Amino acid sequence: MLSRRFSGTAVLIAVALAVGSASVAAPATQTSTLVAIRAAHHPNFDRLVFEFTGPLPTTYSVTRVPQIIGDGSGLPIPVAGDALLAVRFYPAAGHDDSGHGTYGPIRRTYPLPGLIEVANSGDFEAVLSFGVGLATSTSVRTFTLTNPSRVVVDLDTTFPTITARAYFLDRNRFATGIEPYVRAIARPVIPPAVAHGALQRLFAGPTPAERAAGLEFIGSDATGFTKLSIVNGIARVRLVGGCNSHGSTFTIADEIFPTLRQFPSVRWVKIYDTAGRTGNPTGPVDSIPDCLNP
Repeated sequence: MLSRRFSGTAVLIAVALAVGSASVAAPATQTSTLVAIRAAHHPNFDRLVFEFTGPLPTTYSVTRVPQIIGDGSGLPIPVAGDALLAVRFYPAAGHDDSGHGTYGPIRRTYPLPGLIEVANSGDFEAVLSFGVGLATSTSVRTFTLTNPSRVVVDLDTTFPTITARAYFLDRNRFATGIEPYVRAIARPVIPPAVAHGALQRLFAGPTPAERAAGLEFIGSDATGFTKLSIVNGIARVRLVGGCNSHGSTFTIADEIFPTLRQFPSVRWVKIYDTAGRTGNPTGPVDSIPDCLNP
């Protein structure tokens, strides 16, 4: 159900999988060019805005999906979040005639209650698409604005959050040998699954501003996580996608350990590879898989 704020003229189909779609008046032969993606929190909702030059795209859609698939490649694209939206515009492009991007980073993180990540999933044959990662499944409404042309996606955030921390590599400290090599960054998470939420925010990576300040997420080829459990002070988590230290002394383990240990219920952390293996699977001791050794 939509909240009262999200009722009225919302362009929303709450049944089935489609959560927003529309056709707008624009010349079919004119391709709209995306020039900006913005997001911000407002009372009770996060707002995601796609801004275009010229007219609005003739059609757009916002659809709930179990996985983000790249247009053209047909391959899965990792996007952090417990709920995913596929956003598509036509005819539209995110590049100019020289092939240069027109809207900034193709993947970006947001430290908002509901919105976690937006990643490009296609810019092919006048179809421009994105995957949107959400902290939880929530009500969505979509609508358009003009002068300039914008497609707006509002996400209901009438759920409680608390502040947790994600620990990212600080490139400046690492380069100069000043420990600790990680820096804690505050993120909103949804209780009671606060450890899950903190890891979710970790895998989304730093925001563009945080990247510019020298922060980086070292994924060691992992694209996500699963099977997180905390029992008797031991947190166990399995990596998804891959696992490779590439010979580095700093790996994803150095970010996962402090991110999970911030919680009083966690004293030790055991990280498993994609096949479910770790160096010390039993006992009160930290453990990493062999693939995270230098």
